[in-house]
Amino acid sequence: MKQYIPNFITLLNLFSGCIAVVFAVLNHLELAAFFVFAGIIFDFLDGLAARMLNVKSEIGVQLDSLADMVTSGVVPGIVMFQLLQMAETGGWNLGFFGHETEMTALPFFGFVITLASAYRLAKFNVDENQVSSFIGLPTPANTILILSLPLILLYHNNDILSGIILNQWFLLGLTVVSAFLLNSRIELFALKFNNWGFKDNAVRYLFLIGSVVLLITLQFLAIPIIILLYILSSLLTPSSKVD
Repeated sequence: MKQYIPNFITLLNLFSGCIAVVFAVLNHLELAAFFVFAGIIFDFLDGLAARMLNVKSEIGVQLDSLADMVTSGVVPGIVMFQLLQMAETGGWNLGFFGHETEMTALPFFGFVITLASAYRLAKFNVDENQVSSFIGLPTPANTILILSLPLILLYHNNDILSGIILNQWFLLGLTVVSAFLLNSRIELFALKFNNWGFKDNAVRYLFLIGSVVLLITLQFLAIPIIILLYILSSLLTPSSKVD
């Protein structure tokens, strides 16, 4: 019976992702972010449960990627679509089944994130080297980065930040950078603890402590900084393999 527990938790990730998709399509990006964060927590817990219960199956591996594809693939693509649409001015009418709707082609570029996430997840499933470290930015980390943008808009109420985030060139550039990081050859440490000793996990502990401090002081604005810190600390770690 215990072998089904991690898969059940993975399905909770998928369920959270499905709800997030609905809210993202309706442009309720705050609620979408909430359910994405819930899904990412479930994504962490399913792996933790599998290790604690010493149960691992091929079905679980595939199910995990399928759930991540929704929560950390489809949702950030929709959110980027919505942000690009907010940044857009003007457009042309496109006809769908005889119904005219004013929509530009530019926001659809946001789904490049979804395509890049799918490719990254497919590579991860066949790569046996990504155990103690990741090759390329993990999809949950990328999703947190994208979802932080509407939260910064909502909670920081800063005209300069809003002007940057709702600039279409910034959003297009971020989409390209996001797709690159997901499928880059950059080696990044994983937040997986084989033991709780500080010596073997110094980078992880320092990163987590620094992240907590940044979140307390800067709130949602800290998220892009934390992602950048994650990449830089991995690059500065010898061989980036923190076992």
